[in-house]
Amino acid sequence: MQMVYETRRLKIKVLDKSSAELVIDYYLKNKAFLEEWESIKDEDFYTKQYQEEQLEKELLNVENNSSFRMWIFKKQDDNRIIGSVGFSNIVRGAFQSCHLGYKLDQDEINKGYITEAIQKGIDIMFNEFKLHRIEANIMPKNKRSLRVVKKLGFFNEGLAYKYLKINGKWEDHIHMVLLNDKV
Repeated sequence: MQMVYETRRLKIKVLDKSSAELVIDYYLKNKAFLEEWESIKDEDFYTKQYQEEQLEKELLNVENNSSFRMWIFKKQDDNRIIGSVGFSNIVRGAFQSCHLGYKLDQDEINKGYITEAIQKGIDIMFNEFKLHRIEANIMPKNKRSLRVVKKLGFFNEGLAYKYLKINGKWEDHIHMVLLNDKV
């Protein structure tokens, strides 16, 4: 399994704890923007120690095949994270499935970067991990995110009521799914 992948315009990397400062920079820059779409973060979240621990956990999860998170960089700039794509809750056996999560820098929206990065992630999950199913749960009001997954071929499997606690409130989510017919 590779730790750095490339697309036409991006480098997508699995990071180690030496990149904690880059992760903190990304989160601080996008703090207000991401609040609407994520769980509430306490102040420890924005510390070097916390992010180093998170990156170490992410690497461990990659090694034991329970999740696979990659951070997005523009090819010409290795010093600034513009987002991430993560595949979590990887379940084997009869299920062969995972959950997709992603985020992008507020200044990089509507440039096709997240679609490009997720497409690479889908290729990895389907061709390297040999998974059958990728699930993305998206709040109905997140129209941009719904457009991204629809463009990538995901279909609507229904509404999950009060599915995740986002910004302090239980939110409904549309359950979007992509299947791998080769498995």
